[in-house]
Amino acid sequence: MLLNPLLRSGLILAGYCLAALTAVAALAKPNIVLILADDLGFSDIGCYGGEIATPNLDRLAAGGIRLTQMYNTARCWPTRACLMTGYYAQQVNRDPAKQRPAWAALLPDLLKPAGYHSYHSGKWHVDGKVLAGGFEHSYSFDDHDRYFTPKQHLLDDQPLPTPKPGDGFYATKAIAQHAIDFLAGHAAEHRDQPFFLYLAFNAPHFPLHALPEDIARYRDRYLAGWDAIREQRWRRMRAAGIVDGKLSEPDAKFTPRYFKPEVLTQLGPGEIEHAVAWKELTPEQQRFQATKMAIHAAMVDRLDRETGRVLEQLRQMGAWENTLIVFLSDNGADATVMVRGDGHDQKAPPGSADSFLCLGPGWASASNAPFRRHKIWVHEGGISTPFIMHWPAVIPAGGRLRHAPTHIIDFVPTVLELAGVSAPEQWGGQARPALPGKSLVPILKRDAPILRDALYWQHEGNRAVRVGDWKLVSESEKNGEWELYDLKRDRIEAKNVAAAHPKQVKELSALWERLDDQFHHEGGTRKAAK
Repeated sequence: MLLNPLLRSGLILAGYCLAALTAVAALAKPNIVLILADDLGFSDIGCYGGEIATPNLDRLAAGGIRLTQMYNTARCWPTRACLMTGYYAQQVNRDPAKQRPAWAALLPDLLKPAGYHSYHSGKWHVDGKVLAGGFEHSYSFDDHDRYFTPKQHLLDDQPLPTPKPGDGFYATKAIAQHAIDFLAGHAAEHRDQPFFLYLAFNAPHFPLHALPEDIARYRDRYLAGWDAIREQRWRRMRAAGIVDGKLSEPDAKFTPRYFKPEVLTQLGPGEIEHAVAWKELTPEQQRFQATKMAIHAAMVDRLDRETGRVLEQLRQMGAWENTLIVFLSDNGADATVMVRGDGHDQKAPPGSADSFLCLGPGWASASNAPFRRHKIWVHEGGISTPFIMHWPAVIPAGGRLRHAPTHIIDFVPTVLELAGVSAPEQWGGQARPALPGKSLVPILKRDAPILRDALYWQHEGNRAVRVGDWKLVSESEKNGEWELYDLKRDRIEAKNVAAAHPKQVKELSALWERLDDQFHHEGGTRKAAK
């Protein structure tokens, strides 16, 4: 049986943890702000090597810590299940068509015994109504195809009217404004009590919809092409110490998920299927593709600007010093090319409500630099997320990095520990499995190891398990053939060493099977027959 080499550090770490916990316990219960982006790539924001203007997020990073090996689940709804329950999505039977078990309480309900008031604004994508999960107020943006005129958005679970064209509505601004309103209400009614704000932006998930003035700032920025942008980002990440290896090779034969050839006719001659070398594109294709990335950048830019308004509200209400702010993305950038919603008008201005564009494989590869693959896949490009933690009262400023392998299942145990709440052994009259994640309190002040046995992934037939620096991974398109990588030497997963290490493949594959069986059993589901 493989043993995690980090276990050797246990005795040293235990002494540090005790000191760290003593210091944290001396503070009042911290407020928690969770900021979640949707389909944001690992290197899209400035403090992770990107060229997009994200000064507010960059300041959070400069005053806090950045994690270099934080993982998500490769998809929107399983990531949200993890963040709200603390369990792997398979443990809580979470997919879009099913309900989680009664024992799978959401974080706001778990925080109530500690006096927390909880608020949600943005994308939900969790089963059940928002207020039933313990939130006191919610703005739920449920129309993922329309940033300007949503047909489905709700305030406190009650439907709101559809904005009319010309009303000035834009989803990212509305999500931030509702969050500001909830915080202002908390300051007026519960000033002396802690709060949890879940701020879940829909951006930059497709369709590529952005405000014209935001697009204008990036209109010609990406004519240099995705090959040049990928390399520039990689060099900045290496200089910052975020990565230390090579840049992955682009896959010019990769076809996006759900791709249908007729979409090229719908979108026009500028759209392409593969991430070929930029120099191979026609001038028309280069202009079209550069415009798409300009819109993506505009969406990220606006997300940062609106985040800045929320942060200013925290300062105005005197909550800045004792608020833990966490920022991350739900999965890697998406290579999808499709049209849905109200369709795509080739004559409409790109980025407007009458257009429907997606990032595509070329720019998704740049957004996920330096890693391979995209959203849905569990190679590093699909599951690696930027992760910022900022808490002036506890985390020393200086923009430090934390290199321990971590996972979003660690968020709930971290918050519960900081709130002084024990994870309940029962809920809804049912016994609960132990939380699979680990508290991140040890890394708040020091680049400490997080001791664990393994990390697990499974989505749409794509599978992975990580123990120490070994990662076993497979993709459904290759009939589930296992690949093995030593991430300490090869984070970009360039050299498959499965043939050279059959013992590790056998042991890790058996471990993955045991975990998969256990988690599906806990979720009350049967695994699909192989």
